[in-house]
Amino acid sequence: MAQTQPRYIFITGGVVSSLGKGLASAALGALLQARGYKVRLRKLDPYLNVDPGTMSPYQHGEVYVTDDGAETDLDLGHYERFTGVSAAQSDNITTGRIYSDIITKERRGDYLGATVQVIPHVTNEIKNFVLSDAGEGVDFVLCEVGGTVGDIEGLPFFEALRQLGQELERDQTCFLHVTLLPYIKAAGEMKTKPTQHSVKELRSIGIQPDILLCRADRAVSEGDRRKIARFCNVRESAVIQGLDAASIYDVPLAYHAEGLDREVLAHFRIDDYAEADLSRWEGISEALRNPDGEVNIAVVGKYTVLPDAYKSITEALVHGGIANQVKVKIKWLEAEEFENADAAEVLKGMHGILVPGGFGERGTEGKIKAVEFARTRELPYFGICLGMQMAVIEAARNLAGMDAASSSEFGESGQNVVGLMTEWTKGNERLERTKDTDLGGTMRLGAYPATLTKGSLVAEQYGTTEITERHRHRYEVNVDYKDQLEAAGLTFSGMSPDGVLPEIVEIKNHPWFIGVQYHPELKSRPFEPHPLFKGFVGAAKTQSRLV
Repeated sequence: MAQTQPRYIFITGGVVSSLGKGLASAALGALLQARGYKVRLRKLDPYLNVDPGTMSPYQHGEVYVTDDGAETDLDLGHYERFTGVSAAQSDNITTGRIYSDIITKERRGDYLGATVQVIPHVTNEIKNFVLSDAGEGVDFVLCEVGGTVGDIEGLPFFEALRQLGQELERDQTCFLHVTLLPYIKAAGEMKTKPTQHSVKELRSIGIQPDILLCRADRAVSEGDRRKIARFCNVRESAVIQGLDAASIYDVPLAYHAEGLDREVLAHFRIDDYAEADLSRWEGISEALRNPDGEVNIAVVGKYTVLPDAYKSITEALVHGGIANQVKVKIKWLEAEEFENADAAEVLKGMHGILVPGGFGERGTEGKIKAVEFARTRELPYFGICLGMQMAVIEAARNLAGMDAASSSEFGESGQNVVGLMTEWTKGNERLERTKDTDLGGTMRLGAYPATLTKGSLVAEQYGTTEITERHRHRYEVNVDYKDQLEAAGLTFSGMSPDGVLPEIVEIKNHPWFIGVQYHPELKSRPFEPHPLFKGFVGAAKTQSRLV
């Protein structure tokens, strides 16, 4: 089934944002995989930031981090979770990065005095990104364009894709456009006009969509399908309805039932394809529909008003639930508000507490309060990144008698058990891949190894003592306090291979208490739940049956 050159599927969106282009791309990739094809997914983001690394979670949601240390759009998380294909720096590009590269080349004289313009220089950079090496044996490259057709910042991307549609072989490209079919309750009708106008806008740029994925909250009638096909110049079979699903993990099954993957293959004139093996997706869907009970998890975070800020954590908890055959119900608690709340009252009925990462001092006392509650009430606790650091500070204050224990991120206290890694790790080989930013300091980004203590809880969860996990942080727990904290009862059960940087802490004789400096949620998959989320939800399940 493989061919020398990959085929390209370009996914665009119209009418409104947040229609689920990322999920559609991920689901289509999963469906093509289910037929035996090898896929790669990429994201083109029109915003002017070089990457989302400095963007507020309220603006953009979470920052997804790849093994090679790229800070990327959260849609790459969907791509990885649905296909299992690890993303890389080469799979996400922004207008900011393109212009940064072009200006660097212009200042260097690479353009030999030419006038640098959007066409051809910007569009060429976009095309080079799309066509860059996708890996050996890749059959399909799926490229999603962020934003909505008609956005002024997206025009260079659409122009680049238009050019590729002409330059590549006719059976080598497919344009999939995601639109909205709103239902007007007062009129009792589903309206096709927004989709017609969206396609008209796309065609005015020079792109004729080949397939329309029409998002709707109810079934699309045959009459509406015919109308859309007629006015949008596509085959009736190419008008695919995308109905709301109970879970995002039902989407591959739903889109397969609607014929999305078959229509894509038909467009490429591929008729010798294998039948789709969707057994693992059917198993996941069954596990979500028929859980054996439920657990309540409190997430004490800083950005809880926007759940997308913790998208990977949410999904990893779902994966943990699948592994334990339970439904995970999340209670979002704003850390700043939790500082003055009655912890016992707010956390009543909770079976576990998770404190996620974040930057800055706001809300940290609330997170420390949540750690103390979990530790003293023997409630399963999972601290991630800043959540681990708060666990260390809580132990330093309440177990080791260091009343002024804090982090240099919040100012100098004289007992900073957490601080900038450069304060005590200069010249350390683990800082070879860091990212300097205008905000000061460095960030440790991407995959790094860690060595676990044999016989520890965390080693039991992983089933090994050697792991590799993804990081995104600027501050580290100061190893100089390790002996003092361990004497007080906090075990450092995971360290960098050179023993300089603490990676994991835990508390013995506790039902389940683990803090990790890295982000395990980034590597969790529905068909391969991360062992720590599997263990945490399992401990919460046990807790739920004790109360």
